[in-house]
Amino acid sequence: MKQKRILTIQDISCTGRCSLTVALPIISSAGIEAAVIPTAVLSTHTGGFSGYTFRDLTEDIVPIVNHWKTLGLGFDAVYTGYLGSFKQVGIVSDIFDDFKTENNFIIVDPAMADNGELYKGFSDDFPKEMAKLCRKADIILPNLTEAALMLGEPYVGEGYDKSYIAGLVKRLYALGANVVLTGVSLEPGKLGIAAYDGGEVYFYFTGRIDGYFHGTGDVYASSFLAAYLKKGDLNKAASVAADFTVSAIEKTLEGDAERRYGVNFEECLPLLAKWLA
Repeated sequence: MKQKRILTIQDISCTGRCSLTVALPIISSAGIEAAVIPTAVLSTHTGGFSGYTFRDLTEDIVPIVNHWKTLGLGFDAVYTGYLGSFKQVGIVSDIFDDFKTENNFIIVDPAMADNGELYKGFSDDFPKEMAKLCRKADIILPNLTEAALMLGEPYVGEGYDKSYIAGLVKRLYALGANVVLTGVSLEPGKLGIAAYDGGEVYFYFTGRIDGYFHGTGDVYASSFLAAYLKKGDLNKAASVAADFTVSAIEKTLEGDAERRYGVNFEECLPLLAKWLA
């Protein structure tokens, strides 16, 4: 059987588990080749650190793609994470056009906001541009904040019910992609996802672990991609990724490492490989 190959487009932090430093090992552990386009390089990720270095690699993206075209490269999936500017979103949109086929799929993690607010550096009109990119995807992985912003709706962070979430994922589905909505909680002590591909809305919950853990969104998205490419089932991939992310958080809490460096997903990779075998 031919080994599968994916392309992931996002930034890389030299220290700190997020973006490409998460995506590469998780995807590789599933036996999938990962090609990368780094959009920026940072000395550390931006959560919990100050004085970090940053180099924008936007101008390198198109030359990389142009070289790949001469090689005739193709991909079983294209997966995007954090994109830092309108220009990068536009370039990535063109990359989707270049590499999309009838036999592959595109996953967009619209990483731009959380807890009701856009990340620092994004303007209020950025979610509209991200929504346009999501229209070209096969699967999108927003959290509650990103979902509301892309739909132009008020953010509802608590006090919602199952019918509200079902309506939200269906409105997102109208953008043109299957949906896995993360950060859903319908009862105390439980946190999970709602997935929708045009049939019944699928809910899956794990135990909620209090606290903020950097990079868990990237852990979730990367393990979801691996699981979906291996199993081909949206609901199964969504639940496997949730379980793997919780396992990584639990492993982190067993040690004494600083949380700002991200979660200890590395020691959980054999578990993910077993689930995906």
